Amino acid sequence: MKDSIIKVLRLIGLGFLEPLVRLCVGEQPQKNAVLFVKKAIFPLVSILTFLVIWGMGAQSLYDKDANARIEKARSEQGEAAAVEMQKCIESGDVSCQPNTLPSPAKVWAAYKTLLADHWTISEKKEEFAKKTAKINAKRAEKGEAPIKYTGRPSFVDQIQTSLKTVFAGFLLAALIAIPVGIIIGLSTTLRTSINWFIQILKPVSPVVWLLLVFMIVKTLLSESDSDKSFMISFISVGLCAMWATLVNTSMGVATVDKDFVNVAKVLKLNVFQNIFKVVLPSSLPMIFTGLRITLSVAWMVLIAIELLAQSPGLGSFVWEEFQNGANDSNAKIIVAMFVIGMIGFGLDRIMATIQKFMSFNKADVA
Repeated sequence: MKDSIIKVLRLIGLGFLEPLVRLCVGEQPQKNAVLFVKKAIFPLVSILTFLVIWGMGAQSLYDKDANARIEKARSEQGEAAAVEMQKCIESGDVSCQPNTLPSPAKVWAAYKTLLADHWTISEKKEEFAKKTAKINAKRAEKGEAPIKYTGRPSFVDQIQTSLKTVFAGFLLAALIAIPVGIIIGLSTTLRTSINWFIQILKPVSPVVWLLLVFMIVKTLLSESDSDKSFMISFISVGLCAMWATLVNTSMGVATVDKDFVNVAKVLKLNVFQNIFKVVLPSSLPMIFTGLRITLSVAWMVLIAIELLAQSPGLGSFVWEEFQNGANDSNAKIIVAMFVIGMIGFGLDRIMATIQKFMSFNKADVA
C-alpha cells in the first residue's frame, strides 16, 4: 500500500510528500522527518515569504502612486484639491485609486471575479442553446450550419482555446519534425547539407513566423469560412517550436549504437524495418526530450502569437486587460500570469512522466 501511494505521488509530481508517507508508517522517523521539512516545509516557507515580500512591494508602490496623485492635485489645483484627493483615495473610490502592482489579496479577488464571470457566461450559453435547439435541428436537416453563441468568451473559455491551439501546434511540430529528423539522421551527407538551413531558421522570432504564416494562409483561405485566426496561431506555434524535436530526432538517429546497425545489416532488414525495429526504439529517449522542449517552447510563444493573431485565447485576454486599464485589470493580468505558469508546469510534468516510460534496453532489440 505504501509503495503504491509513493508511486502515485511521484507520478503526479507530489514526490515531496513521500517522506510524510514513510513517516506515517513509522519508517526511519528521524530521517524522514528531516526530509519532510526540507522538501515540504521549506518550500512552503519560501511561498509565504514571497507573498509577504510581494504584499510589501505592492503597498510601497501603492503609497508612492497615491502620494504622487496628491502632490499633483496640490500643485495644479491647490491644497483643497489635494485634501479631496487624499480622502477619495482613502475611501476606496475606484475613480481615484492608484493603478499599480496589485497585492496578493487583490489578485485573489480578481481570480474569484473571473470565476464568477465564467459561471455567468456558461449560464447564458446554456440558455442560448435551449432557445436555438429547435432552430438548429431544422437547420441540420437542411444541411445548414447551426447558429452559434457569439457572446464574449469567459476566462476559462480562453484557457481552453489556448490549450487547443498549443496542442494543435505541438501535433503539427511532431508530424513535421520527427519524420524529417529521421530522414536527416539516416544520412550524414543530407544532415551536413541541411544543417545551415536549420541553424538559420531555428532562432527566428515567433512574430516573424506569424507574419509568414499570415501571408500564406490569408492567400490560400481567402474564400474559406474556416477560423483563420486559429489556423494562423497553431501553424505559427508549430513552426516556431518544432526545431528542438527536429534536432534531437536527427541526433538520436545519427547516434544509434553501431552494434544495432550491424545486426540490422546481418538480418537484411529493409529501410522501414530498420527504422521501426532498430532506429526508433533507440532514438525514443532523445525524441521525447525534444518533444518536451517543443511543448514548453510552444506554450511560451503562444501568448505573443495569440495576441498578434487576435485569437481568443490567453494572449488576447492579457492584451485586452492591458488596454482596458480598469482598476482590477492589473490583478487579472497577474491571475493570467500565474495560470500560464501553472499550465506550463503541468504540461512539462506530463511530458516528463511520459518520458520516464520511454526507456530503451538492448534486450528489446534482441
